[in-house]
Amino acid sequence: MLPLRHWRLASHRLPAVGVWLRYLPLLPTGTPVHLYNGRLKDPQNIHAAVINIDVGTRDLQQCADAVIRLRAEYQFTQNPNQVQFHLTSGHDIWFSDWYSGKGFQVQGEDVFSTAKAVELPTHTVFRRYLDQIFDYAGTLSLSRELRAVPLAQVQPDDVFIRGGSLGHAVLVLDVAEHSVTGQKYMLLSQSYMPAQQVHVLLNHPRTGLGAGMP
Repeated sequence: MLPLRHWRLASHRLPAVGVWLRYLPLLPTGTPVHLYNGRLKDPQNIHAAVINIDVGTRDLQQCADAVIRLRAEYQFTQNPNQVQFHLTSGHDIWFSDWYSGKGFQVQGEDVFSTAKAVELPTHTVFRRYLDQIFDYAGTLSLSRELRAVPLAQVQPDDVFIRGGSLGHAVLVLDVAEHSVTGQKYMLLSQSYMPAQQVHVLLNHPRTGLGAGMP
């Protein structure tokens, strides 16, 4: 398997996103990771914490979708009209168009514009929009929205990604730097397959480091 590549979203850097990610709400210590259908994830020994954000009731919010979800949630808090993502087909879908009555329908490789009800840009409507994005986007489409950056320049909101079939993506939540050696340490989060709660990863096998240590 090829290593994940370190990429950054190609759009203008949002400097406040690192602070927003740092203060994501967590479920109580020791909370297990659940799948979208309520079952327990197997295994349960790779996470240090579970982010308090819903996973939905369908098998949609997988690895790339969790990256999309967190970025979209941040953008929603700033300006809902910033939110837009590409489908795997390459079509660009803006939340502002979607809630204004411009939906879409996928037929094979084609995407057609369809009329839908005009709605207010509430969070409930936003979540329905995201479910449609999750359905037709993934690591391949997300990787096309990113640009490669040197690992030494890693920042919160960066993504480690391998696009395509059997791809994967993890999000950098935070970065710390040793005051003497300059060594950098990253706090990572992921979802996986089947869709599951977004969780903060433990540092294995080096358990002397990582989010699970006091």
